[in-house]
Amino acid sequence: MITKKFKIYLPIFIAIAVIVGIFIGSNLDYENKTALLFGEDPKEAKIKKLLNFIQYDYVDKVNTDSILDGTLKDIVEKLDPHSVYIPASQHSRIDEKMNGKFVGIGIQYNIYHDTITVLKVIKKGPSERAGIKAGDRILMANKDTLYGKNITNKGVFSVLKGKEDTTVKLKVFRKDTNQILDFDVTRSNVPIPSLDASFMVKKDIGFIKLNSFTATSFEEFKSALNHLKEKGMQSLILDLRDNPGGFIGVTSDIIDEFLEDNKLIVFTKNNKGKIKNIFATQKGSFEKGKVYVLINENSASASEILAGAIQDNDRGIIIGRRSFGKGLVQQDMQLGDGSSVRLTISRYYTPTGRSIQKPYRLNHKQEYYDDNLRTRFLSGELTNKDSIKIIDSLKYVTPKGKIVYGGGGIIPDVFIPIDTKAYFEDFHINILNDFVFNYIDSHRKEFNNMPLSYFMDYFDEDEIIYNLYISKYYKNKKISSENKRKIKKYLKALFAREIFDESAFYQVLYQDDKMIQKVLELEGVTED
Repeated sequence: MITKKFKIYLPIFIAIAVIVGIFIGSNLDYENKTALLFGEDPKEAKIKKLLNFIQYDYVDKVNTDSILDGTLKDIVEKLDPHSVYIPASQHSRIDEKMNGKFVGIGIQYNIYHDTITVLKVIKKGPSERAGIKAGDRILMANKDTLYGKNITNKGVFSVLKGKEDTTVKLKVFRKDTNQILDFDVTRSNVPIPSLDASFMVKKDIGFIKLNSFTATSFEEFKSALNHLKEKGMQSLILDLRDNPGGFIGVTSDIIDEFLEDNKLIVFTKNNKGKIKNIFATQKGSFEKGKVYVLINENSASASEILAGAIQDNDRGIIIGRRSFGKGLVQQDMQLGDGSSVRLTISRYYTPTGRSIQKPYRLNHKQEYYDDNLRTRFLSGELTNKDSIKIIDSLKYVTPKGKIVYGGGGIIPDVFIPIDTKAYFEDFHINILNDFVFNYIDSHRKEFNNMPLSYFMDYFDEDEIIYNLYISKYYKNKKISSENKRKIKKYLKALFAREIFDESAFYQVLYQDDKMIQKVLELEGVTED
């Protein structure tokens, strides 16, 4: 039974409990944080006082939220190049990419002639289930008009994206049948693939290309790996070119597929010298097959961890150019208003003990750090292996005696120079894309149910499509035989993407890829 005296003192007890909770929480959240039981940090008070002063007494009206965002951004930028402040307005977009999914209607589209045109409908997604097809023009969503000169991608996103299980009513024009149709599409989770391509290159050699390491990457990779193994794959080319990285846990799971039990994958070290090791387990399903990892100057972070683990464990061959050199570990700290700070808390090291991180300056200028790629090009490093600067004091040796070097990035075992002739004269990707879309949009029935194998062997064998493109965009211009070859290849690759998928695009695009050709040479494969 609650006494009258207890009721009187109950609010006091609650207040004491709250204060004790704050005290305990403040000490548990972060190491070495001073708990201020009846006050606040003087530094925090200074910032609050200044912001309040500006908000209430400044002569003009200003947005103190934007000022605070700018201040926090400036503070974090004075640290290393990879600690970053993320405003609340950008958080959902970044989270979507890292989680590998977003809530929407499941289409790829383009604003073409002031109209939302469906380029591709994601398989098993909301729009496919509702009956929407590639080539459809979306005219209205609910009561919002989606055509006209003022339409923007931002406006389209705000209408088509929304909460899961909500419905959007679409009015669509279907060109094939010259009809205006109505669809009710229920929004749901739509995947953002991190795996661009998966196919057999030659005989028993498979190929997988990852564009990042997101929450869904391991499942995507594992499915592709199993599929290629079923086709008889004995050697795998893993393409990590231009892959900026992602989740270390996901990356470790992928590496684990290649390494035997208890092999060191990577370790981290924080500012107190505390080391955390990550080891392979017994679950690897491709521990015996050959592995070739392709990297370039834009392969960073998790890509470098994977390449370093394969190289240092003598598990495979790294092919390409020295990687970016991002070996810093970030931890996300929410700031309570939807914004967060990703703060560097430790460094990555490969199994032999190499630091992946390239040199940087505290209180750096981002331009200086990013401009490192330009410096590499001017120094000749991207075109000549001998121009790669190595530091003898950072020499390491793998278990089988191979010498590797630290100092930033992963130096490949086999160097492939950048192709300075990769782009041909007057090449404009937007013109090519528009031409391909227009042609397919007018000839969809010709490509329906076409097998990929038939497409690969016979596409534009009579050069009708090529000649049509040239007559429209290259009037009275002389085209060299090399440029003709490249134009035909890009046309075929873009048609493959529109008719089939991203994997077909790369299967065409990489038919004469120098890094893949080097793998075939190492495998002893001769051209048919």
